[in-house]
Amino acid sequence: MLTPEDKLQLAEKGISEAQLESQLHDFVQGFPYLRLRAAAAVGNGILAPTDDECRQYVEAWQSYKNAGHHITKFVPASGAASRMFKNMFEFLSAPYDTPTTDFEKTYFDRIHDFAFYEALDDACHVNEGMGIDALISEGRYKAVVANMLGEDGLNYGQLPKGLLQFHSYQDAARTPLEEHLVEAALYASSQGEADVHFTVSTEHRELFEQLVESVLPEYEAKYGIKYHVSFSEQKPSTDTVAANMDNTPFRNEDGSLLFRPGGHGALIQNLADLDSEVVFIKNIDNVVPDRLKDDTVTYKQVLAGVLVSMQQQAFAYMHKLDKGDYTHDDILDIIHFLRHDIHTDMPGLKEMTDIDLVDYLHKKLNRPMRVCGVVKNVGEPGGGPFLAYNADGSVSLQILESSQIDTKNEEYVKMFNEGTHFNPVDLVCAIRDYKGHKFDLPKYVDPATGFISHKSKNGRELKALELPGLWNGAMSDWNTIFVEVPLSTFNPVKTVNDLLREQHQ
Repeated sequence: MLTPEDKLQLAEKGISEAQLESQLHDFVQGFPYLRLRAAAAVGNGILAPTDDECRQYVEAWQSYKNAGHHITKFVPASGAASRMFKNMFEFLSAPYDTPTTDFEKTYFDRIHDFAFYEALDDACHVNEGMGIDALISEGRYKAVVANMLGEDGLNYGQLPKGLLQFHSYQDAARTPLEEHLVEAALYASSQGEADVHFTVSTEHRELFEQLVESVLPEYEAKYGIKYHVSFSEQKPSTDTVAANMDNTPFRNEDGSLLFRPGGHGALIQNLADLDSEVVFIKNIDNVVPDRLKDDTVTYKQVLAGVLVSMQQQAFAYMHKLDKGDYTHDDILDIIHFLRHDIHTDMPGLKEMTDIDLVDYLHKKLNRPMRVCGVVKNVGEPGGGPFLAYNADGSVSLQILESSQIDTKNEEYVKMFNEGTHFNPVDLVCAIRDYKGHKFDLPKYVDPATGFISHKSKNGRELKALELPGLWNGAMSDWNTIFVEVPLSTFNPVKTVNDLLREQHQ
């Protein structure tokens, strides 16, 4: 039973009572696992373009850019970096004072190789009266780590990844935010302008804005372009209620309902707000220094070239269907395009009347489109590319996480474990229809692809509800194309010592 205070809390968040009831029902009902046909592979759902084809796709993208279309680089950047430093937090609380684990030893052995070394050395001088080397010589290793993580020092334990110094250059160190600005200039700019959008947390927004204000003139001068940088935050209306273990609403000590951020799937709302035609999506930490950017720039353009080429074909088909200016052979061409280029298989077409068939093909064509780069599986965490069944009986390409796989189904587990590729969040999206109107992106979300996780608050267990993931269920009803890209385009930073890898030096 909702109290007047509950109803006021819902109104302030922009969440309806019906939404709350639906979320509580999800806790009771749970979410179904997806039905799978096969793991996608080269020749079965994954396009592996030749060198000549890559050149053609790059040319297609260059032509599109030069025509003055509105392009945006969209970077989810709200995640805190605290998990990057899990090992170093453990060192601070360990009963020993000198580096003991291999991770700790590597960190201190190569501490001069971190891009943030000078900033950390300065913080140590201010707070400890001596630099890093002097502290280490006295065995004060934990003082160094405390200055890296604590708010009196660099505060890296609380900051988001986007604001950390990742890469060293002759003149300065660069943050991931700056590396994304550089990337935008190199492949996502149009007619001398680059539009970059970061999703950030409320508490860190001002820090992001300050950094952009301080560095933008330098990058505009260096690349000869005008940047338009914008920020947004996850909307309170996308928060989800927490539940007790018996599926009743979890309440805080003051009696109020506990709401939690709904996960990155909430960002489909932020994406829908963009006034753009083509949007690049990439994680904040997947960046490399300039000397290694060539592959990234090339293959981002390949993905975008595939997107605009496929979109152009889909648009031509839709205009033909609209005019009624099509033949039986045209219908067969459209079916072939959907099956072999978009990899959408549609059973029962032979039983449809001509009118129903045309309506169905038009509906399948007239959807947002995304091209996803996939890399060969080397054991890194990431969503896998699959051919999965949809509610209407059709089969289409989807990115699935392990939580969406029924672990009791041996065939599905085998598919997941033996998958040849995974998606490292490397997407190029077309979010306008063939008439130039924005798609209403939340309409293309599959609400049955959320998931429930177990958390705790103040020692009390709770169930948390995650919305369908941004590149998983939130894009379930999009037309999807998978393209194989080289592993050199995937360089995430999961731990602080990943910054010591050759790709980040």
